[in-house]
Amino acid sequence: MGTAIFQLDAFTSRRFAGNPAAVMPMDSFPSDAVLQAIAGENNLAETAFLIRQGEDYRLRWFTLTTEVPLCGHATLASAAVVMERLEPGRRRVVFHSASGPLTVNRSNAGYVMDFPARLSKPVPTPPGLSAALGVMPVEVVADTFNYRVELEGTVVFYLQGEVEI
Repeated sequence: MGTAIFQLDAFTSRRFAGNPAAVMPMDSFPSDAVLQAIAGENNLAETAFLIRQGEDYRLRWFTLTTEVPLCGHATLASAAVVMERLEPGRRRVVFHSASGPLTVNRSNAGYVMDFPARLSKPVPTPPGLSAALGVMPVEVVADTFNYRVELEGTVVFYLQGEVEI
């Protein structure tokens, strides 16, 4: 299997700064095991895999260990690859993802994306969380994909994983 790989730094205008992501345009998605192995080999926080779907693209993100439902910086990196390398001059792209359609527009300052809203609601503290953190959370809220844990003061932790609420 041969495919191009782009490594971009999001949220910066300087080299070797920002948040790196790999972007790999493909003709079709290989098995999840192959995508996971590629992401592990890339050894970055996220690897974005995209395939053309009509005028739009299908987008999936993998970390070193799992597929994730949404990754902002890798989506913006994917938009840059589409609009600068695959379709130069394109001003807007829609990615279809596990989190629904994500639209990215090119602006004079870079790329703009409106993230989908995920409504959270308070949930009981999951068993073992307080022991793992070494402190009792002030509040725990969850949406379909993530927990948000507020601790005393201003520290907030986001824990990703499937959540039943």
